[in-house]
Amino acid sequence: MNIAERPVPNVDETGASDSIFILGGTFRMGSDRHYPEEAPSHMVSVDGFWMDRTPVTNRQFKQFVRATGHVTFAEVAPDPKDYPDALPHLIFAGSLVFTPPDYPVDLRDYGQWWTLLKGANWRHPYGPKSNIKSLDDHPVVHIAYADALAYARWAGKDLPTEAEWEFAARGGLDGAEFAWGDEFVPGGVHQANTWQGHFPFENRCEDGHARTSPVMTFPPNGYGVFDMIGNVWEWTSDWWAPKHSADAKKDCCIPQNPRGGCEHDSHDPSLPLSRIPRKVIKGGSHLCAPNYCRRYRPAARHAEPIDTSTSHLGFRCITRSGRK
Repeated sequence: MNIAERPVPNVDETGASDSIFILGGTFRMGSDRHYPEEAPSHMVSVDGFWMDRTPVTNRQFKQFVRATGHVTFAEVAPDPKDYPDALPHLIFAGSLVFTPPDYPVDLRDYGQWWTLLKGANWRHPYGPKSNIKSLDDHPVVHIAYADALAYARWAGKDLPTEAEWEFAARGGLDGAEFAWGDEFVPGGVHQANTWQGHFPFENRCEDGHARTSPVMTFPPNGYGVFDMIGNVWEWTSDWWAPKHSADAKKDCCIPQNPRGGCEHDSHDPSLPLSRIPRKVIKGGSHLCAPNYCRRYRPAARHAEPIDTSTSHLGFRCITRSGRK
């Protein structure tokens, strides 16, 4: 693609571009060194696209809601018919909020630090008595997949595939452990909003933030995009699969612009609500810690039910070259 063929990016209220053009290429996706779902590492190619410089912020999402009247998933009480196995007293409009204990707990039981709070949503990220008056530049959270997709379509954009997201997150450092290189805290300087201390009861906040941080607080990666690692998890458009496809045996067979998984296979029979399909989320969040969920890496991935919203889950958009 030559420069003349590149689409024109959207601009923000200051007239500055809110997205960065990423000239596609071939890279090694996934990792064989960490969690099993990241394997096998394999070669993938993606075309060029515009990636939002930051996750969608509360300010931006507020503009969308004002323009469209959109009501998020967390703001609507679920229909009991859709959740026949759910306890009746948990059928209310709300979302999952991180509520840390002040003592060590069993890390196999996430119920020790997640609470489904009535009235928690993007406007009230920590419960009904909280608000976002001072959080305009923080990533919007408590966003279910349908909410992210609705915003993207309103903005004339799309949600990235897992391959597009990971390619952008690597910032040109193919094979590096992190989005900025192979050292987690180079020179003692934090490069992302993650957890310092023993999760979930001890947060030393050495990076200056106990929960979300304003976008662009930490340095951009090599492509000029911010917050690809830490702060909030981000939705992708790919259905979840428990592992990657095998590496192509020949260069001619390297997948081009792959879309991983399928809806049918994204269900998890080990979960009570196994019928709820799941999408891939990427990037980790401010809750990722050395002793728990070391997913503050481009290769890391996680499954998220499409009907779920949490206080550490947001999104960002892309524009593909053919859309403009």
